[in-house]
Amino acid sequence: MVHRVAVVDLDNCHSRKCGLECIKFCPVNKGGSECIVLNEEGKAVISEELCTGCGICVKKCPFEAITIVNLAEQLKEEKIHQFGVNGYRLFRLPTPRKGAVVGLVGKNGVGKSTAVKILSGALKPNLGYYDSPPDWGKIIEAFKGTELKDYFEKVASKSIKVSVKPQAVYLLSKLWKGTGRELLKAYDEKGAADKLVDELNLKEALDKPVLEMSGGECQRLAVAVSASKDAEVYFFDEPSSYNDVYQRMAVAKVIRSLASEGKAVIVAEHDLTLLDYLSDYIHILYGEPGVYGIVSRVQSSRTGINILLDGYIPEENIRFRDKPIKFDTTAPIDEAGAQYPIASYTQMVKRYPTFTLRVDEGEVRKGEVIGILGANALGKSTFLKLVAGVERPDEGSLTITAKISYKPQYLNSDVEGDVRTLLNKASNGKLDSGLYQSHIIQPLGITKLLDKEVRSLSGGELQKVAIAACLLQDADIYALDEPSAFIDVEDRFTLAKAINRFVKAEGRSALIVDHDIQLIDIVSDRLLIFTGMPAVEGKVSPALSKEEGMNLFLKSLGITYRRDVESGRPRVNKPGSKLDRFQKSTGSYYYLTRGAAE
Repeated sequence: MVHRVAVVDLDNCHSRKCGLECIKFCPVNKGGSECIVLNEEGKAVISEELCTGCGICVKKCPFEAITIVNLAEQLKEEKIHQFGVNGYRLFRLPTPRKGAVVGLVGKNGVGKSTAVKILSGALKPNLGYYDSPPDWGKIIEAFKGTELKDYFEKVASKSIKVSVKPQAVYLLSKLWKGTGRELLKAYDEKGAADKLVDELNLKEALDKPVLEMSGGECQRLAVAVSASKDAEVYFFDEPSSYNDVYQRMAVAKVIRSLASEGKAVIVAEHDLTLLDYLSDYIHILYGEPGVYGIVSRVQSSRTGINILLDGYIPEENIRFRDKPIKFDTTAPIDEAGAQYPIASYTQMVKRYPTFTLRVDEGEVRKGEVIGILGANALGKSTFLKLVAGVERPDEGSLTITAKISYKPQYLNSDVEGDVRTLLNKASNGKLDSGLYQSHIIQPLGITKLLDKEVRSLSGGELQKVAIAACLLQDADIYALDEPSAFIDVEDRFTLAKAINRFVKAEGRSALIVDHDIQLIDIVSDRLLIFTGMPAVEGKVSPALSKEEGMNLFLKSLGITYRRDVESGRPRVNKPGSKLDRFQKSTGSYYYLTRGAAE
């Protein structure tokens, strides 16, 4: 027996632009029944009871607005919430645990934020009865025999205190017109404000109006406000966004300290390094974005992340991804050494009124990917602009005969027209070529976005389109500034491998700035490490081998990496652990250097 799920993407359903193929070709409709009809708004409505799952409407819809999925019948009894007829639905929920951090990980659009809203009391679960939502008595009865029964009794009676750090921190400036200090003071119930300001490095930003704060400052302020509340359960939805690696580690320590106080903490996050460092337990959320999401049974942190990478949940006998994500377990070597340089630069200096960037002599070689790591406000974006010719150095020079394609850090969605038109222009009319389709469009999941208006794209969708537009240009060097921003964990790995394959296959080169260490680890041949004093002075190292560069960078963070024995993925050693102490004593912060363990 199966549970049929029929979902219509209302944004993509354009009955006035099509020939109503879904209605005309539906076999059930042809037989005289009304399986698919149009509602008053001219949108398709599909009867899940009458639908046979033939999939004809899915194939015939010119706007890819329809999804039909068959799920296990028993899941029907575990439905937590459904957003209307033919709408997204969530199955199962994570369970908060006192004194522990529970991580939520999975693709965008499968329900992490929805689960957080339900558990925090912001959204009342309807158990799938969207047309006649149940009262709290029926909801609590549905969780009989589970830990969540007592939890929802407290939610219903409003006897549990929760604190939520929402995903959309950019809305802070719309909700609060005063300074960061005033906001933190207004919500500080534990007298922890001063300590949190120090731990999250907010001293310089606190007296600015929230409207003038950077994305990272807003994010850390939101974390501080949430952590300063006296609550039993804390929710943090994507706390790493906009922050550099140093700031992410500071956020992680603040969140972990709440669990150490005996509080229950739930964190939805895409940065696996942060999640691995933070969490005690993991729930994987899988499904089809915008269609349905299923919350897996709880796993230990290590097992849960390995399952996510493998794409298979043994206990549930579920494969949610065709291929596992694999890591290269060979020792990092500099394979690009034999390639010739296509760009070179002398020592350079770029000065601004309050900031100076100093760059050591270096070069970019044909066929290599250079990863760029460092704290925010050290000039990484400025360096890319220098290479791309957007800025000119005040001292020194660049010799670049290569064509440059540049994706900036901050994206512009104020573009007229649809995605197809934008990418056709970027590719000079070659969007449909087999090379671009197999290396860029399909791996990045762009196909479904082609008929969408650029202005209507979400942050993650806009990022993918911007990356595609950069790679589709006829260039020798691709400079990408923070390509992982707003992109979910699975797509980050797909992105890294797609960039690497495309660059190698075409003999191109790439410079990539990002704060996701694992993405840089996967994609890079060599590294540039930025050091200095943020917002005052930045210094750029010569290009280093991956091992040398990672050792230098991780040492500055004070963390060490090891290889997971099963997946080969990089894992952060627990601070002060035996392996952490040993690797630091040998200087092997990035795994173990050859001979260090002998």
